[in-house]
Amino acid sequence: MDTVLWALMGIVAGACIATQAPINAQLGRNLGVPIAAAGVSFVAGAILLWAIALIYSHLANTPINFGAPAPWTFAAGGVLGAFYVFSNIMLTPMIGAAAVMALSVAGQLVGGMFLDKIGFMGMAVREISVGRIAGAVLLITGALMIRIL
Repeated sequence: MDTVLWALMGIVAGACIATQAPINAQLGRNLGVPIAAAGVSFVAGAILLWAIALIYSHLANTPINFGAPAPWTFAAGGVLGAFYVFSNIMLTPMIGAAAVMALSVAGQLVGGMFLDKIGFMGMAVREISVGRIAGAVLLITGALMIRIL
C-alpha cells in the first residue's frame, strides 16, 4: 500500500509542476521580466518550506543541523532548481506546457539514470540495463512526438 501512496505522491507532484509552469509563465508576462517570476516563486516556496521545516523540527524535537552538510550543498539544489523554473517560464509560452513537461521528464530520466550509474551523493548504484535504455528511448521519443506532432 505504501508503494501506491508514494507513486500517487509522485504523480501529484508532477501535476503540480505541470500546473506551475503556465502560472509562472503568466506571472512573468504580467511582471514584464520573466526571471522575476522565478524569484517570486522561490520566495513563496521558501517561506512555506521553512514554516513546515520549523514546525516539523519542533514536533519531532530534532534541531536543524546547519553544520553537517557540505557548504556547497546549501546553494547547489537551489541553483539547479532556479534554472529549471526559469527554463519552464521561458519555454512554456514558446513550446507549450506539455512539450516542456515531456522534455523535462526525459531530461530527468536520462540524468537520473546517469546519477544512479555512478551512485551520486551516496545513492545506491543501479546499472543501466537494456530495459532502462529502452524506457529512456521510448520516453524521449514520446517527448519529441509531443513537441513535433
